[in-house]
Amino acid sequence: MPGGGSRAESLSSDEKEVTSSGTEGEGEGSTEEHLAGEASSESSSSSSSEEESDEEQEEKESPPSCNESGENCLPPCEHCRNENDQKEEVTPRRLAGGQFVLQLDAEGTYQCSLTGLIFEVTGCVKITYSLLSWSKYASLVAKPWIVGGPLFDVRCDSAPALTSIQFPHSLCLGDHGAGMAFKVLHVKGEGAAIEPSAAYSASHVRWVVSSLSPVGPLIQSQEPVQYHGAVILYKAVDEHPSLSFRVYVATNNDSFIKDISKAVKHSNKKFVKIDKPPVCQKLLQNGKRYRLVCEPEAEITPEEIEFVDGSLLKLKSYIEVYVEKPDEFTLSLVELDSDATVWKAKLRERDWIHYDQNKNEQKRSTGSVKKRKPAPSILEEGGLCSKKQKTGGTADGIGTKILTDQQLMVVAKQLGRQWKEIAIECLEMEMKNIEEIQGMEDEVNMQKFLVLRKWRDRQQSNGTAEALQRSLGDKGSYELELMLQGFSAQC
Repeated sequence: MPGGGSRAESLSSDEKEVTSSGTEGEGEGSTEEHLAGEASSESSSSSSSEEESDEEQEEKESPPSCNESGENCLPPCEHCRNENDQKEEVTPRRLAGGQFVLQLDAEGTYQCSLTGLIFEVTGCVKITYSLLSWSKYASLVAKPWIVGGPLFDVRCDSAPALTSIQFPHSLCLGDHGAGMAFKVLHVKGEGAAIEPSAAYSASHVRWVVSSLSPVGPLIQSQEPVQYHGAVILYKAVDEHPSLSFRVYVATNNDSFIKDISKAVKHSNKKFVKIDKPPVCQKLLQNGKRYRLVCEPEAEITPEEIEFVDGSLLKLKSYIEVYVEKPDEFTLSLVELDSDATVWKAKLRERDWIHYDQNKNEQKRSTGSVKKRKPAPSILEEGGLCSKKQKTGGTADGIGTKILTDQQLMVVAKQLGRQWKEIAIECLEMEMKNIEEIQGMEDEVNMQKFLVLRKWRDRQQSNGTAEALQRSLGDKGSYELELMLQGFSAQC
């Protein structure tokens, strides 16, 4: 990782204490990187926890997932330098409220596979962290500083052992890193401090831990900033025969993207996310204008936008697309200056088909309702209608069938190579559980089966196909979703 701390410090003569009203306190000097009078991480973490409101707890979000494993899917940028730092990738355990937990047992450098955070530790530690919204702290970020990446609240049970954190950023440095200053915003109570970074790289900003509370990367640039971008699609679910979409153009910043997800969730309309590759193939630049194009033609409002990083904005802007005939069509985001295609996706009818899990039937969001039965071979192999199958009671007194061993084996065969990540993320398994099963059984499908059986047994009377489908969410394949729906409907 190339050193960036000295350059960053030279562009700002004093470290500033920023209050929530936007005023500056007394300069703290460059010694803030090694605060002598700072309270310990543990006490800071404790006080931060006490001051946290219910609203802030709700804003803690898990990061967006671009693939089945939930890992960041941003491909290597041709302008960015590839790095081969020696770090071990680890998958955290998920807790309620969008929190993540990592138990690290030895000294080393570890990268979270879900968030991109990199932790440097000197010994055994338990780290708890969550994703926050920048818009909540917008008043603490004053020009010329701008948001550089996601904001996290990080806590640790052994503060001295967590020596540094590397935060992912959404910028493409290319050959322009020399004209940028990297620092971090460190939220402290009602105010915040802008603290120096120790170094930066093509993908991360490294910060030496002073105390633990919400922290995120900031940048100051002498040249126009270029971002790795993402285009995110949502379709309105209603009874109208035409199709209505929301298209969000964002920086590839987890905080920004989760803000979008939250805005859609709290909309008056119901939306379904359209799963298309989100990553822009060309960099986005502040101030540049872009046009969304549909082929065949559709009603698009607005037709052109000027891109800005909306991380600090509470209301996220979007483009509306109306398509009269529900048929396949292509959307493209084009840069006006060069007429170059930044992002492109082809949408087909099956992309907006969704399922009403409560009724266990397949619906089209355009209003037509169809029922599609799983293939007979799947139903027969799963032993759908076994009269010996156990039942579990439901609130309305109607029996719900618990998944049989035969059905679990069918499900196991449908899980792909990312089954361990799915088990940890969706089924609340711990890595030690998976390792124990792998120690007892060599065959992979049997390993998957034993994990699923452990989940079912733990669920007791709720170990049903419907419950498994809810737990898997959008991590399961189309075929697996159809299979589980068949299990629920046929018995």
